[in-house]
Amino acid sequence: MTVALSPTPVLETERLVLRAPQGADWQAWAPFSGSDRSRFIGGPLDRAQAFRAFGHVIGMWAIRGFGSFVFTEKGSDVALGMAGPWYPEGWPEREIGWTLWSAEAEGKGYAFEAAAAARHHAFAALGWDTAVSYIDPENARSIALARRLGAVEDRGAAHPGDRPCLVFRHPTPEACHV
Repeated sequence: MTVALSPTPVLETERLVLRAPQGADWQAWAPFSGSDRSRFIGGPLDRAQAFRAFGHVIGMWAIRGFGSFVFTEKGSDVALGMAGPWYPEGWPEREIGWTLWSAEAEGKGYAFEAAAAARHHAFAALGWDTAVSYIDPENARSIALARRLGAVEDRGAAHPGDRPCLVFRHPTPEACHV
């Protein structure tokens, strides 16, 4: 049985479908969150920690009415990663975040395509007028993606937690042609 959050938006790009997370996505999330690939978002996690983290991902939709979208290739329901608006309690600003869950998805532009669509949604549908991305200073791929999205480092911005973090500020909705 597949249980889904409703009503939640579904976004489509040229190649991708972005939808709210579903319980079945746990099968892709668990190996990612337990691997070294998750090191820039607090991992690797054991299965119990990964389960709670995935609950946080789903819970954001229920609590805030928005959250990260799981993205898949059109015609497939295999979760490739996640991208979208993110705003946990206590964070200084609303974020556009992204993760790729498998190495096979890297280098194809999926994260860029998903993050750009999710950012457009945050600006156009949610009415955000600003957004940041919090990125580990060692995460060169995410730094490059933030820059490709037109975000610039904001050295004066606050960031969550006590771990080192760079803050990249996204262009305004007007600059993104929202």
